[in-house]
Amino acid sequence: MKKEAVVIRNAGSHFYLSRLPEWNPFPAVLRGRVRLKRSESTNPVAVGDKVQYETPDGDISEENPAVITGVTDRSNYIIRRSTNLSRQSHVIAANLDQALICVSLFFPEIKLPFLDRLLVTCEVYKIPAVIVLNKVDLYRNEAPDAVRYFTDIYAGAGYRVIQTSTLTGEGIDEVRELCKGKLNLLCGESGVGKSSLIKALDPGLSPKTGDISEAHLQGKHTTSLYEMYRMDCGGFVIDSPGLRGFGLVDLEKEEIYKYFPEMLATGDKCRFIPCTHTHEPGCAVKEAVEKREISPERYNSYLGMLEEDKKFR
Repeated sequence: MKKEAVVIRNAGSHFYLSRLPEWNPFPAVLRGRVRLKRSESTNPVAVGDKVQYETPDGDISEENPAVITGVTDRSNYIIRRSTNLSRQSHVIAANLDQALICVSLFFPEIKLPFLDRLLVTCEVYKIPAVIVLNKVDLYRNEAPDAVRYFTDIYAGAGYRVIQTSTLTGEGIDEVRELCKGKLNLLCGESGVGKSSLIKALDPGLSPKTGDISEAHLQGKHTTSLYEMYRMDCGGFVIDSPGLRGFGLVDLEKEEIYKYFPEMLATGDKCRFIPCTHTHEPGCAVKEAVEKREISPERYNSYLGMLEEDKKFR
């Protein structure tokens, strides 16, 4: 009889599993032939994967781990491609109920194309995405227009934006309520405060936190592995290493606009179908951008993705 569990920690070649919703972590290793079956990505097994495993003779321990023998088909996953023109891809997490994308307008300064790539990937794999605008205590009073403009862009595109501060506690209860009973991925660039946010959501948890590099005002990597935590509110959250680049995977350029909700709603009004929304006359998307019904920033992200797609062909 096969035994099943969920991967809750991935540290390279070593894993921890638990039979969710029970929380009973135990160590495991990967059988070699499983690695070959999923060779399209750098990691055949990701946190959130449901796996089959065999138990060794004797009690399971670090010296005598369980053996992962198979991986159940994923309901969804977040995957990224290296941004150095490599075709290698990496699965960040699997079988998610939602993704919480943590951003900060400043310290470090936000990169909208990065955020939009993450959102497009969530749309592709049908993972509900929520934007957590963190560290608002640092810049709301000094840059209220920037906070308002950012929120308008993404609320206008159809996304929920929650403003949070781990210092003042603002928005923490709202995020915690959103996490209840769900498997959540918390992801974002380095330095945006993901680990501090997890601590604020559940003070009993202790992921690593780090400072901002003064030289580049970028975050230092503090999380070096992918790890799931059980939350007191009844949900689970996966903490991921800070991402410095995010390349799209498995997307034809003709499809990209479909994963911008505001562009999809407008694109069927174009004079010519199909339309790339770049140069065609009578393009409803370009007209909506000119009227600022679609934000120029989101449209520029779309153009950047089209250009990125060419680099990999």
